[in-house]
Amino acid sequence: MKIGIDMDGCITDISRFVADYGAKFCYENNIKYSIKEDEYDESKALGISLEDVEKFWNEYLPYYSIEYNPREFAREVIEKLKQDNEIYIITARNEEGLPPEYYGKMQELVKAWLKKYNINYDRLIFTQGSKLPYCLENNIDIMIEDSPRNILDISQKIPVLCFDNPYNKNMEGKNIKRVYSWYDVLNNI
Repeated sequence: MKIGIDMDGCITDISRFVADYGAKFCYENNIKYSIKEDEYDESKALGISLEDVEKFWNEYLPYYSIEYNPREFAREVIEKLKQDNEIYIITARNEEGLPPEYYGKMQELVKAWLKKYNINYDRLIFTQGSKLPYCLENNIDIMIEDSPRNILDISQKIPVLCFDNPYNKNMEGKNIKRVYSWYDVLNNI
């Protein structure tokens, strides 16, 4: 079986990162904020301007991309899944918000991060826009995803394991199964 896995929100806990580091950033820069965990977009999740979101990512995206830990048991479960399946990391991670010295290096940063945390995979795919065409093109049998938009889009054609996050609590429907942890992913595959 070919398993597609999203990075941000599945392999990492981006919701926790945005709440923790977003509050720190706002505090240190005297920016009024209001955390809304049920929002996917950082501007709405922190209640700050798009300009401040850009400054936030400019400051913290290098740390997030290089140092921030994967979710508990992500590496372990992906390794177990890889024994009998092909693993495709399918990410929309881009360079928006990176400081100039890192620009042009996001794919390199992602590969180095996956290697640093010993997350093995068969193929790494960087996407733009909808992930559904990439899933179909690579014959993905099941996708592990957190983005509400991608969950709805992909589930029209392919089963999706919706990795539980505060911003996707309302995702339900045909081909959508909610999972709460990496061992829950393993149990549902």
